[in-house]
Amino acid sequence: MEITDLISPAAVIPNLRATSKKQALQDLARRAAEITGLHERAIFDVLLERERLGTTGVGNGIAIPHGKLPSMERLYGLFARLEKPIHFDSIDEQPVDLIFLLLAPESAGADHLKALARVSRLLRDKSVCEKLRGTDNADALYSLLTESPASRAA
Repeated sequence: MEITDLISPAAVIPNLRATSKKQALQDLARRAAEITGLHERAIFDVLLERERLGTTGVGNGIAIPHGKLPSMERLYGLFARLEKPIHFDSIDEQPVDLIFLLLAPESAGADHLKALARVSRLLRDKSVCEKLRGTDNADALYSLLTESPASRAA
């Protein structure tokens, strides 16, 4: 599974203006609803429920919120570069400025895990994250996400 299977240029938000974790998740749910055709509230509720289980702030300024929805037909990803870092209850207690949202069908067991692993591998690459933080151009962000060797690594 490639990052290009998950994300489209329309799913890249180069300057998300959020001042809290809740607001960021709401804004991402709104954009995800536009892209997937699903209800914004259903997406937001799934994301909040997942956060209650434990933070998706994985450290180093990165969060990977994710969830499964019964009415979803395929995996979808959204990427947001925040205008200003926000508190996200991250495991390293550092603020978050890069968010990759992943939504999956309820039936997508292994595919969901493979997609999470792929996104995690990509965002563990410090040079990729540095470049993502260095631009607020949506096309450049999309290229960095999809053309990086880490985005294609098995």
